[in-house]
Amino acid sequence: MSDTNSYLPPKVWIWDKANGGQFANINRPIAGATHEQVLPRGKHPLQLYSLATPNGVKVTVMLEELLALGLHGAEYDAWLIRINEGDQFGSSFVEVNPNSKIPALLDCSGPQPVRVFESGSILLYLAEKFGAFVPSEPARRAECLSWLFWQMGSTPFLGGGFGHFYSYAPTKIEYAIDRYAMEVKRQMDVLNRRLGESPYVGGDQYTIADMAIWPWYGLLAKGQLYEAGEFLQVNEYPHVIRWADEIGQRPAVQRGRMVNRVNGPLESQLHERHDVTDFELRTQDKLQARS
Repeated sequence: MSDTNSYLPPKVWIWDKANGGQFANINRPIAGATHEQVLPRGKHPLQLYSLATPNGVKVTVMLEELLALGLHGAEYDAWLIRINEGDQFGSSFVEVNPNSKIPALLDCSGPQPVRVFESGSILLYLAEKFGAFVPSEPARRAECLSWLFWQMGSTPFLGGGFGHFYSYAPTKIEYAIDRYAMEVKRQMDVLNRRLGESPYVGGDQYTIADMAIWPWYGLLAKGQLYEAGEFLQVNEYPHVIRWADEIGQRPAVQRGRMVNRVNGPLESQLHERHDVTDFELRTQDKLQARS
């Protein structure tokens, strides 16, 4: 193991922006807005402010699944929040989410707008609002919500832990990568065992638990997250791979992945979504061809 004993923490930690790596321009140890910026509003009841990270994809998948059921009240405007440029610290965004993280949802269908933040909270809010993708029977509901909150509690080890030190940290630290790789593999084993028992994580129904877990662990199982498939030997989790393939084939999931996406092939990027026709007419390849 490499020597990691050269750093001795001081008695009092002092923020040094120079140690922030590639996120130094947006990370800081305090909350609140950094600038005045008014969020746009569209014509639909639901206004989503997001980016197609795994947490953002959860919500666009949910909205597209609701629309696929014919629930037209789930029509939405999706506005792109470029987190690398600090859009999440704009004054209006902070009013919707004081934690300055995507995704953030504003429900304007009632007399007063309702703000909802944290991806798991948004999924549950929408499921209850539209009566879909969360079981009503107590035991099944409890199982679904247990897995939803398993994801919310586990993924910081995958994203902020493993993903950060494996892909983004300015220095490769063997101890940190080993620590988080071990935990991510343990989580994948938990999920693999569960999916060996049932077709979906919550049981025999496709629910918000699957929508929450798939953009993280499903894409990891397919080698599409952090390019770490070989490193983590994801082939060891066949039940997760089976489940990931099945969910990835759903048309609503494929549409949800496109919304607010800014990387990958241009035909897969729909920076803003305001109408179902946008998937055919306003992807980046189409926009660039017309410019």
